[in-house]
Amino acid sequence: MNSFDELCKKISQDIDAKEIKSRSRTEQEQNRLNYAVTRQLTELWKKDHTHKDNNSSMQKNKNFYSALEIYRDPYLTYRMAIQAFEGLQKADLIRVTKEGYYDRIKMEGDLTRYQATPRLAEMLDELDGHPAINLLPNLNTNTILLRNKVDGRRMLIPYEEDKDTEQWRKNLREINGCFSRHMLDLRIKDTEVEALQERLLTDDDKEPVDLTHKVLVRIFTNNSFKEGGRFYRGWWQNVSSELRPFITINSKETQEYDYSQLSPNMIYSRYNHELGSEDAYSRVLGPEHRDEVKQAFNAMFQANTSLESKPKGINLNNIEMTWKELRQAILNAHKPIKDLFFTGLGNKLQFEDSIIAENVMLQFARMDYPALPVHDSFIMYHTFGNNGELEEAIRRAFHDRFHKDIGVSRELVDRVVNNFTINKSQEITANPRDLVNKKSDYFLWKAREDMWMSRK
Repeated sequence: MNSFDELCKKISQDIDAKEIKSRSRTEQEQNRLNYAVTRQLTELWKKDHTHKDNNSSMQKNKNFYSALEIYRDPYLTYRMAIQAFEGLQKADLIRVTKEGYYDRIKMEGDLTRYQATPRLAEMLDELDGHPAINLLPNLNTNTILLRNKVDGRRMLIPYEEDKDTEQWRKNLREINGCFSRHMLDLRIKDTEVEALQERLLTDDDKEPVDLTHKVLVRIFTNNSFKEGGRFYRGWWQNVSSELRPFITINSKETQEYDYSQLSPNMIYSRYNHELGSEDAYSRVLGPEHRDEVKQAFNAMFQANTSLESKPKGINLNNIEMTWKELRQAILNAHKPIKDLFFTGLGNKLQFEDSIIAENVMLQFARMDYPALPVHDSFIMYHTFGNNGELEEAIRRAFHDRFHKDIGVSRELVDRVVNNFTINKSQEITANPRDLVNKKSDYFLWKAREDMWMSRK
């Protein structure tokens, strides 16, 4: 029994057979139990392929399964989810690693954590294929999320559908559909995979890379569909910048292209000012400090106050000036828009940025070419950036949104280059397979690529 579907069916039958019931389940109840078992086993198989100690989580709050109808899984009920979980426990297939809790005074808690027992882990290891190849992504899930702060915590909140949310969901289904038709992978050595996953497992803000995470969602903020709206939950967004040069699409190399010049152009254009041809960030302290200036620039637009103290996450060790001096240098370099800083425009600008990004991804998805978003950059086949097609797509998207051309002739798209990109170009031959066939260092990557090609 090497098929995941067969394994799910067999385990569901075993759970049902061992259960003591006062009456037989209806056909609908049995289908819902099977669904719940399959859902939990799916998560366990995915976690098993990231790191053996990567735990799954179980929601035991009954209200979770009935609240927020627009977000919940209509096929998953509390009763069947609990029965599936307890059945897997009784069958010695899962074990709880950390009990969930909720503190009503502090109004905080955590979910129950669990993982496969050695018995189930052995079954999962014997399965044919890989979750990123065998499991089809759910393209019908709700990908439009609205958040707000409630008692100081960011929470999902319900909303009424309108033509915008319906269109955004339709567009994202098309984009995610494109991603699902391609093998999005990370070509690093097997030993580096283990080290990466170990590091991510212990990072409170990140999770180990799960190649099945191809379905993007859009998250809007402050209870407004005019703020935020950026794209999240793609596995490649969980990869650090030094490893992004090794992302492959259908075994082929990719390149990351930065379009961060778009935000300053949007600001200047919306308020009828001229940005000029000089880079918006490099003009402040020179190209060597562009990244630090870009971080500070964005923080200053995000803030509602004057930011007298340096924001967390901005490193000034390489800049011989204080935060106040850097802050003033940015204001001096952008005098036409200096009154727009510290007014909380950041989330509104993110919304405009997300509209442009959606348009660009749709343009390429309709040609069946993935353009993977990472904040203010895209990862894609290098030919689209090098021959100017990405630049043209961004300019078209800008015109579609603002009904005018971008008021600057310089290129908006920059190829992201770092030491790792240089090392990659020295190491990789024209065809990555020429390298991996000589060495076994990339066995896991090659095995996935071969599985993918065999299923096409």
